[in-house]
Amino acid sequence: MAFEYFIGARYLRAKQKQSFISLITILSIAGVTVGVMALIVVIAVMTGFESDLKTRILGIESHLVVRRHGEPISNFREIRRQVAEIPGVAAATPALNDQVMLRSAGGISGAMFRGVDVETAGGVINVLTPDLLDRLRKPPSDNGSGFVPPGIILGKQLGRQLGVVEGDIVYIISPRGMLIPAGHIPGMHRFKVVGFFESGMYEFDGALAYILLSEAQRMMRMPHAVSGIDVRLYDAGQAESIAARINDTLGFPFWSQTWMQMNKNLFSALKLEKVVMFIILALIVLVAAFNIASSLIMMVMEKTRDVAILKAMGATNRSIRKIFVFKGLVIGIVGTTLGVIFGFILCGLLEKYKFIELPGDVYYLTTLPVQLEMSDVAMIAVSAIVICFLATLYPAGQAARLDPVDAIRYG
Repeated sequence: MAFEYFIGARYLRAKQKQSFISLITILSIAGVTVGVMALIVVIAVMTGFESDLKTRILGIESHLVVRRHGEPISNFREIRRQVAEIPGVAAATPALNDQVMLRSAGGISGAMFRGVDVETAGGVINVLTPDLLDRLRKPPSDNGSGFVPPGIILGKQLGRQLGVVEGDIVYIISPRGMLIPAGHIPGMHRFKVVGFFESGMYEFDGALAYILLSEAQRMMRMPHAVSGIDVRLYDAGQAESIAARINDTLGFPFWSQTWMQMNKNLFSALKLEKVVMFIILALIVLVAAFNIASSLIMMVMEKTRDVAILKAMGATNRSIRKIFVFKGLVIGIVGTTLGVIFGFILCGLLEKYKFIELPGDVYYLTTLPVQLEMSDVAMIAVSAIVICFLATLYPAGQAARLDPVDAIRYG
């Protein structure tokens, strides 16, 4: 062991003449520990929120959508087949979307309807379970009249707004109506509620409805066209590269939009919030670093005579600097290690026991989601150690610049 580390270790173990210096050292370790632990827990919770939000969004939306510039896709069956054959694509389904008004006996609400192909939609849209698709394919008749209105699946919140239950009748009021001598009148189409879906996202559950693709085409007067091809991938993270591959395969005028592009504002806001929280909580570690600097400065003042003797015996300025940097780094590493350990423990407790509850009428979650990423933990640990290292440079430099003669004379 180099003598600098030997002396630094002795200084760490030895009892200080001024107990206040030892207290500051303990507080420095505690400050680094609390800062690192708080950073790990908060970043883990925010990562959990982001991951859960992404899962819920992708349960409703596809990983990417293929569209045609300026007009709907007419040869959609052939386009769907070509897209489905591209490596990395798990499933593809045609869809027709439009904004409408929904009216029931109990209320009226704006909505976005999606016409879906029941044969292929299940592989792309997670909330459409096989049971819901079967009901949509052939809604049950309960009046014995022989006429069965086409089925519609509503979001749970949308159903509450309309005041309907399964089996009730709703009317879709579409702007694509008809032109009569008195002017343009909107079209009104009758549907039977055959089920409800719940994604956990109010934006979807309160404004989305699913109907058969054939019914949507009839309403939109587009019997042989769709607005886009929804695509699900084996790996959502490869959406950008597969979208480029689809564009190359289909060529102009087709283009693809990924789920990251469709939700760019939301995930950019989450990323910015995560960075800001990291910076704010890193200030806790910075305060602890000031404590480390304070304890080293006072230690340099206490060990002035020792430093002078070492320099008189031939120790270089670099060796003296190493002694005090070593002590500060040990404090930072111990505090960071304890912070990481306690952070893992607290995250494990939050994930297992879920003792922090969230109001369900405000948030789409009832408990805190926790997801630890080792890259985040590594970044936090390295940042804390770097901050502690920087805090040691000034007091270590002051110790290295001591004049041995003056230090022995006045020390």
